Amino acid sequence: MKTFDHELVVCIVNSGFSEAVMDAARSVGAKGGTVITAKGTANKEAETFFKIFIQPEKEMVMILVPSKIKEQLLHALYKSVGLDTPGQGIAFALPVDHVVGLASNENHAQVDAEPEAEEKTEENKQA
Repeated sequence: MKTFDHELVVCIVNSGFSEAVMDAARSVGAKGGTVITAKGTANKEAETFFKIFIQPEKEMVMILVPSKIKEQLLHALYKSVGLDTPGQGIAFALPVDHVVGLASNENHAQVDAEPEAEEKTEENKQA
């Protein structure tokens, strides 16, 4: 089974709570995130079942983090903007198998090494 170095954590909260999401994320070591304005589509039955009012205006915060802090981040989000808070947030994580453009020197070294490996493979095929 493949292990992943990074995870994309997505947190969907009521409008106005994206900064609370980022405060929680930074508290466990995340560097930044991307906020997208969104609109929820839950129906009245969901509101009745969960006994909450679902605000249609949402913010979706996407945060790319090292896999080692994913669990800490999800827990921090649950505590600060979870369904039992005014932010009424949900969060989930997706594995990310390739990353480019990060400022870490370690990541640049990995990206720079990959094309050389591909070139050598092509040379071996031609030989």
